[in-house]
Amino acid sequence: MISFKNDYSEGACEAILELMQAENREQHPGYGTDAICEEARRLILEQIDCPQAAVHFLVGGTQTNRIVIANTLRPYEAVIAVETGHINTHETGAIESSGHKVIAVAGKDGKILPEAIEQAVAAHPDEHMVKPAMVYISNATEIGTIYTEQELAAVSAVCRKLGLKLFVDGARLGSALTAQGNDLTLKKLAELCDVFYIGGTKNGALFGEAVVITNPELDCNFRYMMKQSGALLAKGWLLGLQFLGLFRSETFFKLAGHANAMADQIRAGLKKAGIPLLTETPTNQIFPILENKKMEVLSREVAFETWEKADDTHTVIRLVTSWATTQEQVDKLLSLL
Repeated sequence: MISFKNDYSEGACEAILELMQAENREQHPGYGTDAICEEARRLILEQIDCPQAAVHFLVGGTQTNRIVIANTLRPYEAVIAVETGHINTHETGAIESSGHKVIAVAGKDGKILPEAIEQAVAAHPDEHMVKPAMVYISNATEIGTIYTEQELAAVSAVCRKLGLKLFVDGARLGSALTAQGNDLTLKKLAELCDVFYIGGTKNGALFGEAVVITNPELDCNFRYMMKQSGALLAKGWLLGLQFLGLFRSETFFKLAGHANAMADQIRAGLKKAGIPLLTETPTNQIFPILENKKMEVLSREVAFETWEKADDTHTVIRLVTSWATTQEQVDKLLSLL
């Protein structure tokens, strides 16, 4: 059995494991106040060229989304997200449990549209409704598409016009930034949004997400929110170490680029075999549409996610490559398909 179910099945890349082994018996201050975290922050700030930004390390994506949104919003405020957005579909009401409504809007190719943001704000005109105060997007999106610089700039412009904070979920940011056709950079991303995070869990780290807050008003009490939410890790140096390993020698981008390259081979093989795709994606998520009988046969040797029913005889599945996907695994998958 080989797995294309997700991009976090494996442990951690060798660069991180070597650092962990080297630092294992060293003593470090707690809660992210150590020299390792400081060095990791410095490397990230160099990448985004925004020295006034704050960087905080958290363990996982849902925890990060909940804390960022809860820290930003007042009790009566809400966050706008595309209907397929992770906070709307796959986080067990984590945002709602913090007391904030998710206003879901229709999107295109998994991406939010500026006009949808304007319509959502217009539909909540007074104090008898929640007040939209933030826009949440993912890059890459939940269906593997990416925002161009022009698209993100348009979203950012409407947010600033309407006084909304812009939050970018970067669980698969590495895949987005190394995808064919991408023209965004970490530096440009930092300029266009108020807060974003760099995903480590799905890009070669043992665990960890690096929250980058470029709007200083969102940072003043962030560590209080982290602590109250159980997210201020005592062994915080382990989180910093993940990003030290990823941002030394461009490891973060190399790992993401490898995952994309493996996915590109699978896409090409699917097209050659005449297997249609739900949507064209340039990242490490692929959504082929298989006949149900063929899907059942494939599942005997390959682990994958069942995405949605296409019709009575066909199902959309999701295949995901990772930093550790091998050529042998790709070749076997394609031969089976």
